[in-house]
Amino acid sequence: MLMRTDPFRDLDRWTQQALGTMARPAAMPMDAWREGDDFVVEFDLPGVRADSLNLDVEHNTVTVHAERPPRDDGLEMIVAERPRGVFSRQLFLGDNLDSARIEATYKDGVLRLTIPVAERAKPRRIAVNTATSDHEAITA
Repeated sequence: MLMRTDPFRDLDRWTQQALGTMARPAAMPMDAWREGDDFVVEFDLPGVRADSLNLDVEHNTVTVHAERPPRDDGLEMIVAERPRGVFSRQLFLGDNLDSARIEATYKDGVLRLTIPVAERAKPRRIAVNTATSDHEAITA
């Protein structure tokens, strides 16, 4: 069987493994969803010690820093697809989330952030008052 080599395909595959893609970053893949009055974000961080995690909140930006220690220099690696060293990722939160009450837990290599929806962003009911005159008053 004759196989043609394509150096550009191999280079593209290598860069996707090393750097990731826009849809799936290599260093810190993330899932996000809403559960009731909370916004939940989970980051996959296998091999990262909890004491190397750092979370910073400034205005409406959450920055997650993590470090995966390097392997011993004496090893001859056959495959090395997991990034090593220090890496970070930023989340830009909308005004409808309460960044002052973020909770973080780390278990089994997964960092979970729970961000409550701000009170001002929650749906509320507005009472409609009726006046005895010809005009109706609506208050908020």
